[in-house]
Amino acid sequence: MSTYQNVDVHKEEGIFWLTLNRPDVRNALDQTMLTEIGQALNEAESDSDVKVIIFKGAGGRSFAAGADIKQLSEREPLEALVPGMQGLYKKIEECSKATIAVVEGYALGGGCELALACDIRVATENAKLGLPELNLGIIPGAGGTQRLSRIVGKGHALDMILTGKIVKGEEANRIGLVQYYVVEEELDEQIDNITKNILKKGPVAIKLAKQAVHHGYDLSSDAAMWIEKLSQAVVFGTEDKQEGTSAFLEKREPEFKNR
Repeated sequence: MSTYQNVDVHKEEGIFWLTLNRPDVRNALDQTMLTEIGQALNEAESDSDVKVIIFKGAGGRSFAAGADIKQLSEREPLEALVPGMQGLYKKIEECSKATIAVVEGYALGGGCELALACDIRVATENAKLGLPELNLGIIPGAGGTQRLSRIVGKGHALDMILTGKIVKGEEANRIGLVQYYVVEEELDEQIDNITKNILKKGPVAIKLAKQAVHHGYDLSSDAAMWIEKLSQAVVFGTEDKQEGTSAFLEKREPEFKNR
């Protein structure tokens, strides 16, 4: 595995752990960290043994407290038009592996938007999520205005964005911003339960299920159903489909080969 400066990565039993590692500045997302997240994501994507990517913050007090404000203050107008953080988070959303954000402490601005780009979000009792960019005279620019409204609804999204409201873990779970809310002592068990369930699934099916959800979400029902139908046609022709159905009929655990 590669060595990084501002992120820490390790792999175990099909899980790729990607830890944001600047705890002294609440894991603020500077350019070096964003570049390294992209490199680590590529590393995980190219590893056929990896089924799940877990994003977490070092130190336990912060997932990521947003973009590096000093670097942000130096940005020029045209820099907002390059892919940047928005492009990176789109890569995370479209990743072929299942992605999980484990939110402990602050997930603000770009940190919250990173969590929003993941498939599943788990928050602890000390989690604090929000998009306070308007306090700086800017708007959420890494997908926050779009993903948050799609996940929690327009009303909750506008409330959070316009007021700068920071929601704690329990409220985040109530409004659908996170799927799981746990006390700190139960976090490892909850992550273990989620990943065990995902690791049992066929890798090709995971990839195509994600694509069907993401690419069909904003289409008409009929068009989205065709994406689902075509995705199903692809998996019907895989070895994994044959293995999965055979294993079920034979009352054994399947051994998927990702093909």
